[in-house]
Amino acid sequence: MINNQTILITGGTGSFGSNFIEKLLQDFNPKSIIIFSRDEKKQYDMRNKLSNPILNFIIGDIRDRTKVFEVFKNVDYVFHAAALKQVPTCEFFPMEAVKTNIIGTQNVLDASEQNEVKKVVVLSTDKAVYPINAMGMTKALLEKLMLAKARTSFAKTVFCGVRYGNVLFSRGSVLPLFINQIKNKQPITITNPEMTRFLLTLPKAIELVLFALENGENGDIFVRKSPASTIDDLGTAILDIFKSKCEKKIIGIREGEKLHESLVTQEDLLRSENYENYYRIKNLEKTDYEKYFTEGKMNHFPKEGYTSENTQRLSVKEIKDLLLSLREIQEIIK
Repeated sequence: MINNQTILITGGTGSFGSNFIEKLLQDFNPKSIIIFSRDEKKQYDMRNKLSNPILNFIIGDIRDRTKVFEVFKNVDYVFHAAALKQVPTCEFFPMEAVKTNIIGTQNVLDASEQNEVKKVVVLSTDKAVYPINAMGMTKALLEKLMLAKARTSFAKTVFCGVRYGNVLFSRGSVLPLFINQIKNKQPITITNPEMTRFLLTLPKAIELVLFALENGENGDIFVRKSPASTIDDLGTAILDIFKSKCEKKIIGIREGEKLHESLVTQEDLLRSENYENYYRIKNLEKTDYEKYFTEGKMNHFPKEGYTSENTQRLSVKEIKDLLLSLREIQEIIK
């Protein structure tokens, strides 16, 4: 599907985008890869690092509707990764999250439809499930925008998405924070020892996106099943890896955080297909607006969704093994 095709990645210089582009260059033969983002410095660094003639760097913002429609011409596949992702940032500036994660996403979907893109894969997060913070709320609406477009569009474009939890060593994640604190001989900060989070490596996130590209139908949302750990065990594992004597400092749950994260709701499970490594959440079948008010289904309602509390829980040794498999950790150790 990718070979000899034009690929566009919004937010392509971020943690996901940069690793995804390396994967495309290594394992596939795309005709062209367009990196559409607003960070000039990151584009400069990526251009120099990869130095590949099929990469096309375009400075722009998904908030700019005119620019988006212009850039999406003659594109075959779109991977929509651009977003405001930091929970504290979105809490302090929620309207900025609305402009990027909601309005920007609508621009991407509309431009893909008008330019007859073959397939769009939008990237969402566990924080979109039962959201309690502005980032999660805007990502939840990103999903709803995709579902609405999939349900109502008359274009041949397929709109689908993925939803995953914390990606290890991604921008703003806790591992770089812990390592920086260890380097500076500071206590590592633990919000709540019993807090759990999904643990997903970037290669697994990329596998999920490629699985969605290959298998996604209109309105599908794919979820990668992932193990989890407590924040306390994650802290213990990283201290052991670096043989650090730094202490742990419990600071309490911060504004906008959950004790446990969810990837699939109880309601989602009613319309999900269960694979060995994935959940496939199907779009609502009804296309008649009136039927939404008058028809339901007599499904057995699940007792709980798929959460970081009830998924596979890794031991400290298993966490260490997982962390030591990360390229970033290996480079730091060297």
